[in-house]
Amino acid sequence: MLWQRMLRGPRVMIGTLGREDAAAIRNLLEASGLPTGDIEQRAIRFLGSRDDHGLAAVVGLELFGKVGLLRSLAVRADVRGAGWGGMLVGAAEELAAQQGTVELFLLTTTAEPFFGKRGYSRHDRGSAPAPIRDTPEFADLCPSTAAFMAKHIAAQPH
Repeated sequence: MLWQRMLRGPRVMIGTLGREDAAAIRNLLEASGLPTGDIEQRAIRFLGSRDDHGLAAVVGLELFGKVGLLRSLAVRADVRGAGWGGMLVGAAEELAAQQGTVELFLLTTTAEPFFGKRGYSRHDRGSAPAPIRDTPEFADLCPSTAAFMAKHIAAQPH
């Protein structure tokens, strides 16, 4: 699946990433200080965008029916602030809605303002639905001090 977005002039292609992209995904996440301990063992759908220098941005999505976990948003240092992250979050929300998801959750230690501008609001971790609580990201990988955020999205018919 491909999405096209405008990024301050050029058209950017966002697409699903596959197993052949695993090393590039891991490298970008590690360079951004994000956890990678479970990315190959879980059913995470990764979306990404490339430029002339390789993988520029990535986001992960774990879907559990009506709820989903938005995770692993990373943008290469040399293109941060140019809109890549917002484009990928929008594409991930569209994909989740197409799959029938109505609420996305995330954990962040550094990007609460970024997600707040995109309609996510902070919630008590104790309010997390069971499928989200049971993810390694929620249970182990992200510190208990991470902001737990949620956003209602409009599910789209299949």
